[in-house]
Amino acid sequence: MQSIFSSPNPLLFGIGTSKLVGEKLRELGCKKVLVVYDAGIKSAGVADTIIRLINEAGIETVCYDGVQADPPDWSVDEAGALGLREKVDGVVGVGGGSSLDTAKGAKLLQTNPPPINQYFGREGVVTKPSVPLVVIPTTAGTGSECTPGGVITDTKNNVKTNIAGVGCAVTLGIVDPELTLGLPPSVTASTGMDALCHAVESYTSQRANSFSELTGREAFTLVGKYLVRAYENGGDLEARKGMMLAATLGGISMSGALCHLAHDIGKMLGARFHIPHGNGCAACLPQVMEVIAPAAPEKVREITLALGGAVPDGATPEETGRAAYETVLALMRRLKLPSLRDYGAKNGFTKDDVLAVVPEGVEGMQQGLVKLFGTGTSPVPATKELIAAIVSRAWDEN
Repeated sequence: MQSIFSSPNPLLFGIGTSKLVGEKLRELGCKKVLVVYDAGIKSAGVADTIIRLINEAGIETVCYDGVQADPPDWSVDEAGALGLREKVDGVVGVGGGSSLDTAKGAKLLQTNPPPINQYFGREGVVTKPSVPLVVIPTTAGTGSECTPGGVITDTKNNVKTNIAGVGCAVTLGIVDPELTLGLPPSVTASTGMDALCHAVESYTSQRANSFSELTGREAFTLVGKYLVRAYENGGDLEARKGMMLAATLGGISMSGALCHLAHDIGKMLGARFHIPHGNGCAACLPQVMEVIAPAAPEKVREITLALGGAVPDGATPEETGRAAYETVLALMRRLKLPSLRDYGAKNGFTKDDVLAVVPEGVEGMQQGLVKLFGTGTSPVPATKELIAAIVSRAWDEN
């Protein structure tokens, strides 16, 4: 496969960089911006700090604080409508992936007529350029600061889907590891596993290329070095910086290669059963790693070693897959990640409920990619039977 690298937007990375948000907005010519965030960012004091920095630069702010997890289309429409009413000339997203994706949708709606659902899809959707968008992630996971689109929940069809194109493009990503110092361990674990999934899935994708392999390898190596440290000591700034870099590199890595089975399963689990995105993607990751090992044994071996696992010299692909399974499962248990079965008990669904929708949904996602690109991203055929086996095992084993 040809290797094509496209950096979708500039990134300002480093400790303390969020303090430059007002200056950067002023450079972009903004005078009044819509600031998009959720209740958690507000209660943590981060939103107020960012708003103060923007105001001190002489820029007015209008706030949308109604961001929802797995952002539904109606909340994106709300945010966009607020920006239009207030005649903003810029948008700022602050928070995790849901806030940043909501901000991307709100930006799109400043110059493209609502509702947002008419812009769903990866290819063939034409949008007009819009106002500047600055995104400031406060979690080390989604990589949304450097991806050319967002993920929105289509509430009519109860699925997660994409927005893309110039209408929702990021103008500048400001990535400040200091903003992750207050993250609870559970959020550190969930978002960190999202970053890991981005890295390992893009690295092993059928669409992997030289650039995605380079960035993906560095990303999962950083996760192996820093995720447990950040989880066990939230004030470890070196670990926080390492994980923030891993998340950004993971976002860059998946921009071309895309993700595959773990993310496809995670999208279905999030839309249908309201499992947080990082947890949903990680829910079946040990089984996915084992299943793809025969198709990519050397890559799976590299990932396993980077995560602290052991693979014997001369190991067969099946033995390599088993080592990867055990290594990822041990990491998940160390991070105390809830299992798929745990979420079922909490949210009132069964394994049969999951099997009724997830295998068909994942098969459909991969078939959609075949129609767009001529090939799916999964390194093994993503049949309903295979996905059912992965999900069933994950429910029983993890």
